[in-house]
Amino acid sequence: MADWRATLREKGYRLTPQRELILGAVDRLGHATPDEVLAEVRTASSAINISTVYRTLEVLEELGLIRHVHLSDRAPTYHAVKGTTHFHLRCRNCHQVISVDEEEAAAFVSSLRERHGFEPDVGHLTVFGVHTDCPEPVDQTDEEGHHHEH
Repeated sequence: MADWRATLREKGYRLTPQRELILGAVDRLGHATPDEVLAEVRTASSAINISTVYRTLEVLEELGLIRHVHLSDRAPTYHAVKGTTHFHLRCRNCHQVISVDEEEAAAFVSSLRERHGFEPDVGHLTVFGVHTDCPEPVDQTDEEGHHHEH
């Protein structure tokens, strides 16, 4: 955690208890929406509100300490930046999220670069699909509450 404290100071930001609580919550939760971060932070402090969470997440992302991805059609999901860049696989049946090292996308990235002159931001990528061994979900309701017949 000392690294992010130094990053805040180097960029001229104060090290506040709110920032420490919010970054700690993102780190502990792994992948979390702002509402999930707020719920986690509120276990330690009731003085933080959702607008403080959003502002702090924005600052922490600008500083490169966290990233956001879209794992659903809802609010973005945040995770701490640690080690190598990764992308995400999201199962539409069980909703499991799998973090995959960017090297597994190297051939795809190379093809995009060579054929289209395009450099993708793999760390922002989420691939939706279904585990080959995932059982059919019990509830066929999607993340927005809509029921689907198969």
